[in-house]
Amino acid sequence: MNIYYIIVNILTFLAWGWDKFRAQAQQWRVPEKSLVFLVIAGGPLGALAGMVLFRHKTRKTFFWLLVGISLVAHVVIYLSMS
Repeated sequence: MNIYYIIVNILTFLAWGWDKFRAQAQQWRVPEKSLVFLVIAGGPLGALAGMVLFRHKTRKTFFWLLVGISLVAHVVIYLSMS
């Protein structure tokens, strides 16, 4: 389970960075539903790090709520499986 969370959070972080890079270059973007899926799949820490470090999606309340709720949910899931 630890490896799963590490991989998903790294992928989520990279997706946030890639989307920011593509946004600045005014090119094709990562679909928001893909970013949402990654967060729900277990990547809220990667998303949070990407939001802060890349300053990406920080103006969207939806993403702050999604990341916060997902983080709490995954901490509960992780602790209940330990």
